[in-house]
Amino acid sequence: MTITLPLVLVLGILAWAVVRFLGVRLWVAVVIGLFGFYLASTFIAPVIDGATRTGVEVVNGTQQDRR
Repeated sequence: MTITLPLVLVLGILAWAVVRFLGVRLWVAVVIGLFGFYLASTFIAPVIDGATRTGVEVVNGTQQDRR
């Protein structure tokens, strides 16, 4: 049986757990989230996207041979 979860859902649950259980202040989490939005509009966004996709493929065991 295959279960599919969006990466944003997994990261959202992880962020909630960090704020709730590790005592990270909410404003710090908001600043980090805003940094992510600004980073997404820079020249490095495609590199981050590619690395994230590759990481997910490796975790899932679905990495394809790219030539």
